[in-house]
Amino acid sequence: MILPIFISFAGCPHRCIFCNQQIINGQKENTLRAAQRQMEELERWVHPDPANELAFYGGSFTALSLTEQEALLAWADQRRQQGLFGAIRLSTRPDAITPPILDQLARYGVTTVELGVQSLDDKVLTTVERGHTAADVDRAVALLRQYGFRVGLQLMVGLPGQTRQSLLETLDHVLALQPDGCRIYPLLVIKDTKLATWYQKGLYTPITLEQAIEETALLHSTLEAHHIPVIRMGLQPDRDLCAPGHILAGPFHPAFGELVRSYEWRQIIASRIAGQGLGNYNMVITCPDSLASVLRGQHHANVRAWEAGGNIKVSFVPGQKVEVNFYDR
Repeated sequence: MILPIFISFAGCPHRCIFCNQQIINGQKENTLRAAQRQMEELERWVHPDPANELAFYGGSFTALSLTEQEALLAWADQRRQQGLFGAIRLSTRPDAITPPILDQLARYGVTTVELGVQSLDDKVLTTVERGHTAADVDRAVALLRQYGFRVGLQLMVGLPGQTRQSLLETLDHVLALQPDGCRIYPLLVIKDTKLATWYQKGLYTPITLEQAIEETALLHSTLEAHHIPVIRMGLQPDRDLCAPGHILAGPFHPAFGELVRSYEWRQIIASRIAGQGLGNYNMVITCPDSLASVLRGQHHANVRAWEAGGNIKVSFVPGQKVEVNFYDR
């Protein structure tokens, strides 16, 4: 289990055009005491387990001073020695990775570092004011590997200036880096950001939910096919993010990851139907109960799409794995 501690904007040298961490994660403070309060809340219900991981999210941890980093890490290490969790992970910027920083992270039990990459297209990175380049990502990943850390990359779809070709090139670059995991987020227009101003002035139009699902599915399916796990798709739909007026526009859905997986299954089974050829069929899908709703699609959208594609009647039966069989009517 990941135990998240949010240090909103802590260490960030500036704010990217799309970012309002206080709304995204609901934490208004980024002090050591604020982190301690979050941990006290977690301790009320978390069962101590060495498999748990403490995670510092919401800021650029390694862009803090070494002294500030050590204060947070030393405090966390006390909980680690008490058995609440076994390892620490954190998110940060790719241009804030140096040997002295990594020496200290390793000393305090950090095992995984997630880099906020968003894109590996320098033009896109400049447009969204990330303040780093794709080359910074390459250097950071190489250094993290040298020190033995697990590496995560955080990617986004729907960024200003991000074309299909740009997305494909970013995907190829990520495959070459071979991270240990990825997260994929669709860009949302959040209140009190520069992107919100652009949107209100008509300078930015977000992609649709359908586009976000399709582009995320492209990244997800390709990464998974190359044995790179995707550990999250879409932002956590917590109370602060979903409060009225916080999301101004963009492809938000509280079950975004499930929509992506459902879309992938729609395409997979549609290709099976196409390969079956013309006919009048009963298509029987065997699958575990836990996958049935994903396969059917939201409001049975997948079933309707498959049945609309020909003389096909779809039915489901429970089973251990997904199988698709066709029977003549």
